[in-house]
Amino acid sequence: MSEEMLIRHCSPTLAGIKTGNIFSCPCESADRLRRDIRALNRRLTPRGLCILPLRISENSALIYVYRPSRLRADLQTSDAAAVLMQRGYTVQNPSKCIAALMGRLQNTAEFPHEIGLFLGYPVEDVIGFIENRECKLSGAWKVYGDEVAARSLFAKYKKCTDVYTKHHRAGKPIERLTIAK
Repeated sequence: MSEEMLIRHCSPTLAGIKTGNIFSCPCESADRLRRDIRALNRRLTPRGLCILPLRISENSALIYVYRPSRLRADLQTSDAAAVLMQRGYTVQNPSKCIAALMGRLQNTAEFPHEIGLFLGYPVEDVIGFIENRECKLSGAWKVYGDEVAARSLFAKYKKCTDVYTKHHRAGKPIERLTIAK
C-alpha cells in the first residue's frame, strides 16, 4: 500500500478535518500488506492516526484510516450510540465497535450501512441511508439532512485532497502532511 493511495483516499483524515476514510486497495500478499500497514502506523500513530485492514480477500483489502480521538467523540453522541446499540455494538469502547464492524464485514454479504458513523458522516444521513429514503444530494456520502453543510464539506474535502496531492507529488513526506491531533 502506497503513501500515494493514502493521500488520494484519506487526505481529509490526514488533515484532521474528517474522522476516517475507507478505501479498497490491491492485495497480492496479506503478509506484505500487514507489514506496510505496521510501518505506516509507526510513522503516523504519533500524529494521532491509525490504519487498519478491515477485510482482506484474495486480491484486495478494505483499509480503514481514522483518528481514534475523533471516532471516540463521534460514537459517544447519543444519536450515534443509539444507532449502534440497535445493531449490537458496545458503544462505550470504540475498539470493540471497530472489531464488531470488522466481524460484520467478514461474515456477512451485506455491507453494514452504519459504517458511515465510523467515517464521521452525520447521523441523520446514516439513518436516512439505512432507511433507504430518497436522498437530497450525493457526494462523498448520500445526504438526507443538511444539504448546504454537506456541499460545503464536500468542497472542503476535495480542496484538501487537491492540496495534499500537489504537496505529496512535490516531495513532502506523509508525516509532514499528517496534522498532529
